[in-house]
Amino acid sequence: MDENNEIDNIGNDSVMINDMYQNWFLEYASYVILERAVPAINDGLKPVQRRIFHAMKEMDDGRFNKVANIVGQTMQYHPHGDASINAAIVNLGQKDLMIETQGNWGDERTGDGAAAGRYIEARLSKFALEVAFNAKTTEWQLSYDGRKNEPLTLPMKFPLLLAQGAEGIAVGLSTKVLPHNFCELMEASIKYLKNKPFELFPDFSTGGMIDVSNYNDGARGGKVRVRARIEDVDKKSIAIRSVPYGITTSQLADSILKANDNGKIKIKSVTDNTAKDVEVLVQLAAGVSTDQTIDALYAFTDCEISISPNACVIINDKPHFISISDLLRHSVNDTKNLLLRELEIKLNELDEDWHFSSLEKIFIEKRIYRDIEEESTWEGVMAAIDNGLKPYKKLFRRAITQDDIVKLTEIRIKRISKFDAFKADEHIKGVENNINEVKNNIEHLNDYAIKYYENILKKYGKGKERNTEIRQFETIQANTVAIANAKLYVNWKEGFIGTGLKKDEFIFDCSDLDHIIVFRKDGKMSVTKVADKTFVGKDIIHVDIFKKNDERTTYNMVYLDGKSGIAYAKRFNVTGITRDKEYDLSKGNPNSKVLYFTANPNGEAEVISITLSPGSKARVKSLDFYFETLDIKGRSAGGNQVTKYPIKSIKIKEKGRSTLMALKIWYDPNTGRLNKDENGKLLGRFNEGDKIIAFYKDGTYELTDYELSNRYETEQTLLIEKFHPENVVSAIYFDAGQNQYYCKRFLIETQTLKNKFSFIKDGEGNQLSLVSTAPEPTAIIRSGKKKSEWIEENIELYEYAEITGWKAIGKKIVISDIKEIALLPNPENEAESPTLF
Repeated sequence: MDENNEIDNIGNDSVMINDMYQNWFLEYASYVILERAVPAINDGLKPVQRRIFHAMKEMDDGRFNKVANIVGQTMQYHPHGDASINAAIVNLGQKDLMIETQGNWGDERTGDGAAAGRYIEARLSKFALEVAFNAKTTEWQLSYDGRKNEPLTLPMKFPLLLAQGAEGIAVGLSTKVLPHNFCELMEASIKYLKNKPFELFPDFSTGGMIDVSNYNDGARGGKVRVRARIEDVDKKSIAIRSVPYGITTSQLADSILKANDNGKIKIKSVTDNTAKDVEVLVQLAAGVSTDQTIDALYAFTDCEISISPNACVIINDKPHFISISDLLRHSVNDTKNLLLRELEIKLNELDEDWHFSSLEKIFIEKRIYRDIEEESTWEGVMAAIDNGLKPYKKLFRRAITQDDIVKLTEIRIKRISKFDAFKADEHIKGVENNINEVKNNIEHLNDYAIKYYENILKKYGKGKERNTEIRQFETIQANTVAIANAKLYVNWKEGFIGTGLKKDEFIFDCSDLDHIIVFRKDGKMSVTKVADKTFVGKDIIHVDIFKKNDERTTYNMVYLDGKSGIAYAKRFNVTGITRDKEYDLSKGNPNSKVLYFTANPNGEAEVISITLSPGSKARVKSLDFYFETLDIKGRSAGGNQVTKYPIKSIKIKEKGRSTLMALKIWYDPNTGRLNKDENGKLLGRFNEGDKIIAFYKDGTYELTDYELSNRYETEQTLLIEKFHPENVVSAIYFDAGQNQYYCKRFLIETQTLKNKFSFIKDGEGNQLSLVSTAPEPTAIIRSGKKKSEWIEENIELYEYAEITGWKAIGKKIVISDIKEIALLPNPENEAESPTLF
């Protein structure tokens, strides 16, 4: 029996421990979620942040306080160590919104930490005092030790969570709310109150650029791409002018050095010159293109990162996943409720003021205070005053209470003797006006809330304009921008390719991200990734870098069918494949073999001379074959019959010309990139040797080739088009030094690619206003002091100015007070620049 009892006790203990473990874990998880990691929807704060603000409000006297003192004050409410509180204060201070700082608070761009808490100081900002605190509308709770009261949530009348952002990891869930622009939040709040649609997108203090195509309103499943801003300094160096959100300049420099060590980019050095502004200078290796390097930096380094938002907040003591728009709506609705409570409290205070002011006026004017002179008891005094007020009770808006009478007894003789009835009446009238105003605000609460947000925007919006540019990013294929960091070798007979076969034949440089396409003598084809050594099959006849979806590279082939002995010719593209899978380019019969093969990057179709075997029955032993007679088909096509007789040899007779149409190129102004995907403006069809010309607002032009890796400054580009050297350029520019507009016409005389040439006068503030290469452009010029009095004149530029050299100053435009210049629309104009002021 004893043994059985012991076993039963062990079993019971096991059950108890399991239950305790389950309960403790749930309690711990709930604690971390509610008290540590996830912000509340009401005020957008985590508990430690809320306690910091409450402690700072208690200490607030308008002067700065040592952060160490603030930490100590906060520890009365926050049951954790000083390090976590100090880190939270620094984080809030660096956001530069709710806390004013003094001293070295570190730099989130460089990752430099703040000085110790005893050396730095802080106080609540005027903005924080206005939007976050009101003891009358605050719900209170006891602190962790029961000694103090602390706010359950602060009465926040601002979408602080959206402005500051938040990030936290709890047990089983996490939250990540990205920061948004102050002014845009206020404007969106006003739009919501006016029942107008609104959109919100992240904005980072670190600046840079952001693609919000997949933001998904900040809800789970969304993603944003964030880029640093990179500029060309010269042909040998580029400068990074901002860092992506959450990345420091030291992290960025390390990622660039790592990409260089891995052979993804080629650079000489990286120098972090960040001071007031971010500047990470990258010196390029010799022979490396700046455009390709910029693309590679975005592809292989922290110059571009993806961020997945995940808006999780505490609502009614439970975590909820919601969208950014819902967060804003909740904040605005909460703000309206807080404004209503404030108005109701103010109305009650005004009613009390009116009530006692009126009571005091009657008490003194009607000399009721004299009725108490003969009373010897407190009860008698109270009764005498009450009797004296009876004739006037109907004038009051509420009943006169014992407390009201007690307050009358506390009026000093000095106040009675100096009582001014006129001032008392004016005060009561003022209170009545205020009551009417508050009641009107309550009745029109929505309009009152709109005015509140408009006032916040007006008072605090200056200097809080958007830092992060919203734009659409192009997709960068890593293998197209990676530098050739490996050498590929081939053993043609044994069928091996790889970067480690250094005893075999070198064929070309490649990237370790590239895929290699291989053709064999037996009519088989495959694509494989670059590796140290790969067997692809014996008797290799052609090896090249594979370009997916390449519709221009055309393969011309003659093969012998192993079953029928007939020779077939075919032309085909290879656009998409499964890696490491063999494809048969013949009819699939045994003993088939390739007799002739060429790869043609622009669809060239050569002429070949075929010599038949001397023993064949054909009367004519040689013939010419024209590949241009064949259509370009898929790789599985069987081809057209060339001859049924045995072939001795095939030789090229005449080099081929391209049978493909010239390449169509588009320019996408959203990304500043060229493309073949029909995005943006069609620049035209391009053959080898054709160029593109771009004109910029600073009065420069630039000739480039039509490589898709080219980058153009979208904000500075006035006109971009296919270059025709015979076209005359017509331009109007502004000379700021003389406050004068000039017109000039010239031909492009330079031929150097990717060099900018200035064709307007040098000088600060000088800029290009209009440019066109149309044959007969006409400018519309609007002038005058007032818009209502503007005069519109048309100037036919092709007659106004003679054709001169591209360095000439040009002819003055003798029109004063020019306000607007535009190009007269003309369907015959090949291109035109937009209106400038």
